[in-house]
Amino acid sequence: MSKKIVLFIFIGLFLVGVMTILAQERARTGRSEGASSLSSQMPLPKTEAEKRIVEVLNDLDKSRRQMQNVPVADGKLLRVLAEMSGAQHVVEIGTSNGYSGIWICLGLLNTGGKLTTFDIDPARVALAKENFKKAGVDQMITIILGDAHKEVTELKDPIDMVFIDADKPGYPDYLNKLLPLIRPGGLILAHNMEMFGADSEYVKAITSNPDLETIFISGMGVTLKKR
Repeated sequence: MSKKIVLFIFIGLFLVGVMTILAQERARTGRSEGASSLSSQMPLPKTEAEKRIVEVLNDLDKSRRQMQNVPVADGKLLRVLAEMSGAQHVVEIGTSNGYSGIWICLGLLNTGGKLTTFDIDPARVALAKENFKKAGVDQMITIILGDAHKEVTELKDPIDMVFIDADKPGYPDYLNKLLPLIRPGGLILAHNMEMFGADSEYVKAITSNPDLETIFISGMGVTLKKR
């Protein structure tokens, strides 16, 4: 991915962050506009494959809070970044019921990429497998059942994008173990960053390393591994 594309991505993310802040401010002050809720709407499918995926996402969104899944706006961000970066290999820590993984695969449809996802809970893995099959993306995904802190050390292939949404104290360990595999120009996305203080180990790791550049968008940390 060229430097120009990377620049466009981060300009776009900056604008999304500004728009999110403005939307939150309108909601806080009681001033709302129709466009402010557009980021929470499901995408319009372009192909039959996308239609099948979006139908499953719609069904899963109804139980999103029960499973602590990402909100729709964050799912869209995962899809956009996976596709914009031309990702060939995405790694996800925290499969859950497969909701965020399906969003990622919506982007990988157009890159020909693959997803490797990790979860320690057999019940969640079984549920995710069902949902991946319903969405028609099961052939794009490798699910690893087990402790991701140990299992990620078995990865050998280069990684284009990582999405971390698992045990919060474990974020620094995931970062340290996966960073050597992430290609220059690759992305690390971390969810629920509002749960971290400015002096937390993970925040320090992604903001004090000269090889990394990080922005925060409404609870999501987006980190670029510089070239």
